[in-house]
Order: sequence, then C-alpha cells, then structure tokens
Amino acid sequence: MTEYGNFPGSRPRRLRTTPVMRRMVAETRLDPANLILPAFVREGVDAPAAISAMPGVQQHTLDTLRKAAVDAVAAGVSGLMLFGVPLDEKKDGRGTAGTDPDGILQVGLRAVREEVGDDLVIMSDLCLDEYTDHGHCGVLTADGRVDNDATLERYAEMAQVQADAGAHVVGPSGMMDGQVGVIRDALDQTGHEDVSILAYTVKYSSAFYGPFREAVGSSLQGDRKTYQQDPANVRESLRELALDLEEGADMVMVKPAGPYLDVLAKVADAVDVPVAAYQISGEYAMIEAAAEKGWIDRDAAILESLTGIRRAGAQMILTYWATEVAQKLGR
Repeated sequence: MTEYGNFPGSRPRRLRTTPVMRRMVAETRLDPANLILPAFVREGVDAPAAISAMPGVQQHTLDTLRKAAVDAVAAGVSGLMLFGVPLDEKKDGRGTAGTDPDGILQVGLRAVREEVGDDLVIMSDLCLDEYTDHGHCGVLTADGRVDNDATLERYAEMAQVQADAGAHVVGPSGMMDGQVGVIRDALDQTGHEDVSILAYTVKYSSAFYGPFREAVGSSLQGDRKTYQQDPANVRESLRELALDLEEGADMVMVKPAGPYLDVLAKVADAVDVPVAAYQISGEYAMIEAAAEKGWIDRDAAILESLTGIRRAGAQMILTYWATEVAQKLGR
C-alpha cells in the first residue's frame, strides 16, 4: 500500500456519511412556512377544470378552492396567492370584472377568508390581464400601447376592492411604473393601512409563462415586452428594486425563480425586507413532463429546485407544489 501519511488531512466527506449527518450540517433548510400556494378560481363552473399543461393543477370552483385553502393550512403552508378566471363574456378593454366587488377574484377572496380566517396569509394577484379582452396588464391607448398612468388608476381601484374582499396582501404584477406607490396611497386612503404589498419587483418577459396563459384563460394578443423586463438585464432589476422600496413595498419578488437565481441572490443581498420568488408554470411543467417520461426522479427534482431557490435567498417561494411539499416536509 502506498504511504500517504496524513494526506488528505481534511476530509469533507466525513460530514456526508449518513442521512442524519447530512441533515444536521445542512446550510439551507426548506420549511412549510417558506411556501405559498398559487391557486386559480374560475367563474361559472360546477366542477374543477384540469389545466393540461400543468398536470395536477386545476381551476377551482369556490368549493374546491375552500378545500385547497384548508389543506394548505393543515400542511403548514404560509400563504395562498389567488388568481381569478372570469367568464370570457365579462372581459372588456378596461378589465371591469377585476374591480367589480362581485367579480370572481373578489368572491374567491371572501370565500377563502371566510373558510380559514387569519390561519393563511391570503394574497391576491393585482393585475388586469385576466380581465381584459386583449389580455394585456393594463388599459390601452387608441394606437394599442399599454397606458401606464391610466392603468395605475385602475390598479388603485383593484387594491381597494381586493382589500375589502379580505386580502391580507396584494401582489401588483403588471409592471407599471409607479404601481407600488399608487397602490399604497389607495390602500391607506381607504382604511387598509394594514394590508401589505408584495411587489413583483423583478418580473421578466419570459418564455416560461406559457402554461399560465392556459391556467387563467388569457386573451393576450402580442407580447408584454414593453413593460416586463428584458431577460438580459440585471442592473435594471436593481433599479426597479430601489423604486419599489422607495414607494413602500413591504416585500419584494423575483419572477421567474429558477432561470434567475443570480438576480434573486443580488436582490436578497441588497434588501432588509422579505424576499419572495415565484417558481412559475413553465418551471413546474418541465419537471412534471420529464418525470412523466421517466427521465428524472420527480420528488427529488422538486425538492432540489426549491432548495436552490431558497439557497439563493428567497424566504418565501410561490410554488404549485406548496401543499404537497409541505406535507412531506412535515412528516
């Protein structure tokens, strides 16, 4: 046998010898409390509707939405981000259903709040895209451009009706300049000082949103590149971050998560407010599709992807696997 003396003197493998050892020295921990469940509630259906591009995810009825909220609480999930899917005939150029107190999102918010109260942080997507017949996140000018300032007026109305319906947190996702400040003023002026804002601070114009368009019945014509961010840019994201914090964001988000872990890490290092990341529909669909074909270990890939997002600096992760993963972590 070759004599090596004390070489190697340092053996990191000693701390990998057993599952309990690896768990004890793990630097990053994923907990149910880190997870937020995105959910869709659809108007005019008496049974949940499957979303073909997102196996296992569905558009809820009010009854199944209530059950999903109860299950999330039981699993230890912290929050539920709700998206409304209105009837097509209720869509118009101004997204009127989005500010109707009896619109599907507001009805869904009231149902969840009634069911679980404060046991779940109830979050609402604050954007017009689900409710406009053109599918954009704001109102349009005569020549078809998204009108930033006119859209802000609509967002102020949305913030009020969502807070009235029971949202603990509103999540403005439309990427209009000044949206956080306008929403903060609207909430404060209507007696909703305690409602928080989770700012979609970094939201890239991404190819990974594809399955989500089916999930919300999107009517989008064209793309959103004039208001969502360019995937090539990082400094632009940090500028958006500074503006959102100045305008009063309570929490900030990076979306998508997986393809932008470098951006997530920079944001997390730069702020002293909670940081969220959204593991979006395309990220979900890729893992599910590869697992369905037997190419990857589904459960291991899910946990690895979420751990990577957590390691990069997200304190909160929006993921369609939230309840499932929380149940497994709690065992």
